[in-house]
Amino acid sequence: MIQIQAALFWAYAIGATSALSAGRQLQVWERINAGEGPRTRSRAANPYLALTALFAAVLMVPTGLFLLWQNPAWATMHVADGHEGVWAGFVLLYAGGIPFAAILGFLVAQSLVLVGAGYWAYLQSVGGYFLLFGTLIHGWDGRGYERFLSQGAEDFAGWRGDSVVNHVLDFVTSGTFLALLLFGAAVIGTMLMTEIGWLMEGWSLPGADEDRQVPRILGIAIAAAGVYGLPFAGALCASVLVRLAGGWLGLPLFAVVAGVTLLHGRSPVRRLYGLVGVPHRHWRADLDDEGDRGGAGGDGAGGYASGVTADRPG
Repeated sequence: MIQIQAALFWAYAIGATSALSAGRQLQVWERINAGEGPRTRSRAANPYLALTALFAAVLMVPTGLFLLWQNPAWATMHVADGHEGVWAGFVLLYAGGIPFAAILGFLVAQSLVLVGAGYWAYLQSVGGYFLLFGTLIHGWDGRGYERFLSQGAEDFAGWRGDSVVNHVLDFVTSGTFLALLLFGAAVIGTMLMTEIGWLMEGWSLPGADEDRQVPRILGIAIAAAGVYGLPFAGALCASVLVRLAGGWLGLPLFAVVAGVTLLHGRSPVRRLYGLVGVPHRHWRADLDDEGDRGGAGGDGAGGYASGVTADRPG
């Protein structure tokens, strides 16, 4: 339901965020698969990955293709003026690329979560959403927001000849905006409910409350600000720096700011991330803890996983 140039970034970010939200469940899943007896579940084809792929295929692809058919100019950021300007193979690549990007984002973030690098899995979400917002705000030519708020090719061509307020009013009264509202309620609403549900489900597992340092409502607010608000602010900051200092200077300056904000060991983002209670240890750690305690009688998540494993056929 978003313009094609930004859709793959969004799909990757959704996949990464889904894996991060279900991080504790994925670690339990991995510990179950590491138990004794025949393997009955694939490491990759877990229910969280399957639901993420289903979300991309059933909601993101159809809504995006509808908007492409309804308004090819807007959906392609005014690269194509009409249906005749859209290559049929490009539509095929778009339809297949959205689920692929979502699955790729999920698997990359999942692999990081399982080895205890949850913060780097979080950065996958930040990177995907930053590219999404950067495309919509700045684009490849500094006119990303103009392309987004232009209903048709004529509106975009005459953007500089009219006020921004008039262009915004024209867009919010258009059929494209109405379709975005309807599809947004379905796509974004489902996305948020799923991610919040998986995050709360993970908090309900044994041992999770030891890591979560804030109330659940505050934890959800911090997670939302970190996944959506921070990348949006970053994209806006990058666009301003590029406009003021040019691409050759603005982008390196932004890279320095982003590196200090995200990668420094004592950055506020790292501290806020630590409050939410996303797994920060290797999935084998709880198995080792169980071994040290002499079996599956412990109280941690490892005990939960061991209890489930014990029910499997040996």
